Amino acid sequence: MYRKVMVPLDGSSFAEHALPLARTIARACDAELHLVVVVPPLAEAYTEGVFFGTADLEAEVVARQKAYLARVRQQLDEMKVSTAVLEGEVAGCLCSHAAAEGADLVVMATHGRGPLARFWLGSVADEVIRHAHLPVLLVHPEEGPVNLAAAPPPLRVLLPLDGTALAEGILEPAIALGEMMPGAEFILLQVVKPVVPVADLPDGPGADAEAHHILKEVGLMQEQLFRTAESYLRDVADRLMARGLHTKIRVAVDDHPEEAILHEAEQDGASLIALETHGRGGLARFFLGSVTDKVVRGAHVPVLVQRPVTV
Repeated sequence: MYRKVMVPLDGSSFAEHALPLARTIARACDAELHLVVVVPPLAEAYTEGVFFGTADLEAEVVARQKAYLARVRQQLDEMKVSTAVLEGEVAGCLCSHAAAEGADLVVMATHGRGPLARFWLGSVADEVIRHAHLPVLLVHPEEGPVNLAAAPPPLRVLLPLDGTALAEGILEPAIALGEMMPGAEFILLQVVKPVVPVADLPDGPGADAEAHHILKEVGLMQEQLFRTAESYLRDVADRLMARGLHTKIRVAVDDHPEEAILHEAEQDGASLIALETHGRGGLARFFLGSVTDKVVRGAHVPVLVQRPVTV
């Protein structure tokens, strides 16, 4: 599925922490690795603490970035690598360039520091997720230099779903990763909200019996929601297993889907979380600023996200 993997860089080691995972994916599927730096407008560069006041200096900045990409490219000499230095608003340039180049996956760090741009959720990464029409794999950078030779952990993908076809849009991008990595495992998760009585429990004569009856009904409703979610996840799991993918299912009961997702990821030792940026149903809605945003910010593993094509 992945033929061209685009990696936005900004000249910092923070942004370069996206490279090891991008390299692993590109090598596994014999894809081209496309490295991109965007030189923002001069006013934006000034607000980042750097001021380039003439066209000659702007040309020098572009030249420096081309030299930087050439140095990075030398570290990836065994691969198909292309580079580009763009000029303009960072997120918009990245999205339009990805479409023009036919990239089918963006791998980028959620944070980065450099003289030309900063990558962090709430700005560039946020805007790319909102507007790109392809999957975006977000990697949390670490301190220190990047080790391109580092082997990634075994792929265990946590896939939160909500029972809708819209949320299932993330399945194919995630499966594409699993199919090229031997031993990959998928964990399908649905979070259902706890059922609570719509009114206070009664008191007075006969209250105990009435309260018992209400709580029994609530318990039955909760069990039904749980079983419905289990049945749905089994159906999806059957489709994945039919393609030779090792798959498990989990149902969690929680008022806060993002907390349940992060908890399950930690408990199951997930090495990747994959989810749509929008969805509707028992898991609640996925959109930046809510569940997806909190999962990306709180996760200690890479997060694969995608905008549904219908949104």
